Amino acid sequence: MRALFHGPQGLRLAPAPDPEPRDTQALIEVAAISLNFGELAFRSPDTSADHIPGWDAAGVVRTPARDGSGPAAGTRVVGFGWSGAWAELRAVDTADLAVVPDAVDLGAAGALPVAGVSALQAVRRLGEIEGRRVLVTGASGGVGRFAVQLAALAGAHVIASTGSPERAAGLRELGAAETVRGPKGLTLPVYGVLDTVGGAQLAEAFYRIEDDGVVQAVGRASREPTTIDFELAGTRSARGRLENFNVTGPFGEDLGHLLGLLEAGRLDPQIGWRGPWDAAAEAADALLGRRVRGKAVLDVKESPADR
Repeated sequence: MRALFHGPQGLRLAPAPDPEPRDTQALIEVAAISLNFGELAFRSPDTSADHIPGWDAAGVVRTPARDGSGPAAGTRVVGFGWSGAWAELRAVDTADLAVVPDAVDLGAAGALPVAGVSALQAVRRLGEIEGRRVLVTGASGGVGRFAVQLAALAGAHVIASTGSPERAAGLRELGAAETVRGPKGLTLPVYGVLDTVGGAQLAEAFYRIEDDGVVQAVGRASREPTTIDFELAGTRSARGRLENFNVTGPFGEDLGHLLGLLEAGRLDPQIGWRGPWDAAAEAADALLGRRVRGKAVLDVKESPADR
């Protein structure tokens, strides 16, 4: 098979050995993958040259898991794993797989795992938000656009924060009641914050929460450290909390929930860049350069079920 490697000279396609699934894993013929800011911007320098990266992929089951779990051969699926997605074949734990409805495009399904599940779990961590003000920072990115939609579906008054008015395009259509340029643009405090930026924006957002409000520190897109002045925070509200967020697995159930919303037309994957996987370097450059509104999806090949 071929795989996409992330080496010193950037992304490149090269031959790779086929994966050998464990008993709990299905072997997937990959049709589409999605790129995430985190797996490009924060790649470990210790990763070996033959390591196949990639978290998100959708395709068709070639060989079901030997333990009898998971979907049968020929089933359209989307799955998550901390490596191996950027390849023509991928072994995935069946607990991290979900069946893709016939009406849902595999490329759209492939945009869901990390960004969609992160947004879903972060929204749930806020608790009851119906009728409450919720700020989403970095709202124009992959996680941000899912967070805007999911918080709005939960009944929140969503304020979408972006770096420029141009980046805010389309966010009201996704459910944002307001758009601002950074947390300093808020006119009133907020109950909840879903922060995907980190750095100074995370601190500014924390200073602007209501009493008993909560901040979920979801991402680090700014690649800057965060310094919070708790003396200042104490003058802004009586109390509130800041939580470090990390997405947790298994992913299968949450992916199934998101696919249901997608099939019903209640969720939009917001694919801002799509093309063949031999154009991966172009997609990665656009994603890191903040020129993609939402997700970047690479088509590996047309799957048999989509022909």
